[in-house]
Amino acid sequence: MEYRQLGSSGLRVPVLSFGAATFGGKGPLFSAWGQTGGEEARRLVDICLEAGANLFDTADVYSDGASEEVLGAAIAGRRNAVLISTKTGLPLGDGPGDWGASRSRLIGAVEAALSRLGTDHIDILQLHAFDASTPAEELMGTLDLLVRSGKIRYAGVSNYPGWQVMKAQAIADRYGYPRLVAHQVHYALTGRAYEWDLMPLAADQGLGALVWSPLGWGRLTGRIGRDRPLPEGSRLHETAAFAPPVSEEQLYRVTDALEDIAAQVGRSVPQVAINWLIGRPTVASVILGARNESQLRDNLGAVGWRLSGEQVARLDAASDVLPPYPHTPYRQQEGFARLDPPMIAPVPGAGERA
Repeated sequence: MEYRQLGSSGLRVPVLSFGAATFGGKGPLFSAWGQTGGEEARRLVDICLEAGANLFDTADVYSDGASEEVLGAAIAGRRNAVLISTKTGLPLGDGPGDWGASRSRLIGAVEAALSRLGTDHIDILQLHAFDASTPAEELMGTLDLLVRSGKIRYAGVSNYPGWQVMKAQAIADRYGYPRLVAHQVHYALTGRAYEWDLMPLAADQGLGALVWSPLGWGRLTGRIGRDRPLPEGSRLHETAAFAPPVSEEQLYRVTDALEDIAAQVGRSVPQVAINWLIGRPTVASVILGARNESQLRDNLGAVGWRLSGEQVARLDAASDVLPPYPHTPYRQQEGFARLDPPMIAPVPGAGERA
C-alpha cells in the first residue's frame, strides 16, 4: 500500500481506504447501499488491514448512526491500528438542533459519534455539507476547541463550495485555528467537476482529496457497457435520484475505454478506474465502497501498478466534458496554457506493503 500526506498535514493516509456506508443498512437509501453487520464487517476490516488500508470512513447520518456502531465494534481491540474518519452536519431528525454545524450541534454530534464508535478521539472529522446558517468564525472556533480537547485530530469538509473552503482557511489563519486539511469529494471518470475549481483550490490551500464513489455510483463496475444496459438488480435503480447525472453517450465512451484498457493490462474495469484516480493531482485517498469480500479484494488490486501515459490520455479524452463558465472560454482558446496543480506526493520511503 502507498501512503500519502493528507494535504498539508503530517497525517499519513493509505491511498486506498474503506467507506463504511454499507454498514448498518437502515433506511431506504443506505439499505440499498448495503446491510453489512457483525462478523462480516469485522472480516472486511481484517482484509483492509492485511492490505495496509487502515483508514475507515463513515458518518453519523449513515443508517442513523448504525454505520458508526458497526464500525466501532469491528475495530474493537485494535483502535491504535486504524484511522477513523467520520462526518456530521446533515439532518438526523426534524428538530432545530438536529442538523447543521453550530457550536452546540457540532460538540454534541462529536460526543455521540465517539460513543457509537467506542473511542476517545476521531482522527479526521469532516463537515458533511455547507451550513449557511452557522458563521464560519463559529465553525472554525468550534473545530479549534475540539482539536485542543483531543476529541478530534484533524478537520476537513465534504461537498463544500470552494469559496466557503477559502473563507474557512482565511479565518483559521486570522485567529490561529487549525486549518482544514481534507475535502471529501465525488470524483470519477464519469464525474470530473472536482477538477474545475476545487482541485486547484486544494493544491493551493493544502487540502487532500478523499474521493467518494470512485466508480460513479456503480456505473463503472464492468456490469454496464454499450451493449449492456443497467441490470435489473443494480442499486442504481434505488439510488439514482441521489447520483450525479451522466449522459448515456458519455458513460459509454468511458466504459468502452475502460474495457479496452482492462483487457490490455489484465485488470478488472474497477481496478483501472480506481488506478486512474490514484494518479490525479491532490488525491490523497480513494474510498472503496465494497459490499462484500469479493468486491473489496478486487478493488484493493488497484494499487501496485500504473497505467501507461497513453492509457491515461485515452481515459482523459473519453471522460472529458466541456466545463461551464468561467472555465469554458479558456478551454476554447487555442494555445491557452492549462495549468495542472502538482500532485500530493507519496511519503518518501513508504514503499509498498502487503
